Amino acid sequence: MADFVAKSTVKSSVRKLTAPLENMTTFQNLITDIITNNPWGCVDYVSNGATIDGCLKGTERYTGKVVYENAEAKTVGQISITAPTSGGFSTDVSTILGTAALNTAMGGTPSHDSSEDGFSVQIKCNHTNGEKYTVTVKRDSITVSSYEADAIVTAIETWADAYAGGILA
Repeated sequence: MADFVAKSTVKSSVRKLTAPLENMTTFQNLITDIITNNPWGCVDYVSNGATIDGCLKGTERYTGKVVYENAEAKTVGQISITAPTSGGFSTDVSTILGTAALNTAMGGTPSHDSSEDGFSVQIKCNHTNGEKYTVTVKRDSITVSSYEADAIVTAIETWADAYAGGILA
């Protein structure tokens, strides 16, 4: 019987940030900067006759909670929020906070503590060597996955070390 033989070694590396990104605006500015300026030198490629950007935003996810407290500051309820876009998340939060009937039904005053929000965006990348990999940026970490060439993670690490006053340290 034939054996399976490994053809490649796919790697994954994670960088835990020393402090989470401050807020959604900081996070969105970071993502926009990556997509717009392509700091890792990703290159466009052709697939099925169509040109694909070398640095492309993929799946997004935004999470948070609205907490309801009574007059004694006791938590009486909460609503978890998950949205596929930052705009959808912001709309969800403001809609929940502003719905009087919901506030009455929950029996308390709503508040949204944005320090507990979660953000995640996957960026699909194509390296100059033709290798495709993914960079997942979260509020508290950056993960580089599905890469083989160590030069890929080295370039991203160098960029992160120098980015915007050390917010990615």
